[in-house]
Amino acid sequence: MPASSTTTAPVVLTAKALLLDMDGTIVNSDAVVERCWRDWAVSHGLDPEEALKVVHGRQGYATMAVLLPDRPMEVNHAENAVMLARETADTDGVVPVAGAAEFMAAIEGLPHALVTSADAALATARMTAAGLPMPAVRVTAESVQASKPDPEGFIKGAAALGVDPADCIVFEDSAAGIAAGRAAGMRVIGVGPRAAAHTPTTHVPDLTKLHVTTTPDGSIQVRVTAGA
Repeated sequence: MPASSTTTAPVVLTAKALLLDMDGTIVNSDAVVERCWRDWAVSHGLDPEEALKVVHGRQGYATMAVLLPDRPMEVNHAENAVMLARETADTDGVVPVAGAAEFMAAIEGLPHALVTSADAALATARMTAAGLPMPAVRVTAESVQASKPDPEGFIKGAAALGVDPADCIVFEDSAAGIAAGRAAGMRVIGVGPRAAAHTPTTHVPDLTKLHVTTTPDGSIQVRVTAGA
């Protein structure tokens, strides 16, 4: 009996707007994130490997609150300001995720926004270091009251673009970000190795597996050619 085929049919999602996380999704900043947060964890007597399990996708003060739950929040905010300054100054090893340049070129002129837990200065530093264009519409740490996994950032991104949340596709890499996108009522394309375990709508190993086109009515189609 002949062997059966295991070819997976492409997934095609249609939307009116795209909402992009930054770190781990279009920019690979893992090197600097891990350097900074390992040092912080060790300085507070924490296991850095355990700390790194929760840092991705959250604002720094929210990560600190998870790791040091009994500490006053004002201390977290103060230390986060120091952490942001260090991360902004350190761009060594910050590179685009595979396929990011082509993906950003493909969505130029289409409704899209950056929705990141970084503040504006850090987002600018990392997008510049990665050689990627900064979206005209962006929701940064200063724009929200609550960090991911709260959906506030994605809801604000959709509102800024004038699009219903259900008509948006989120691109995310982290557990917190995927949870935020789902809580906002949006479909989520998980990007990279961290995303697969957190039930995104579909998953890609990087951005080379995506093909973006538009339909006659102006809708955006994202074709996922492979998962991982």
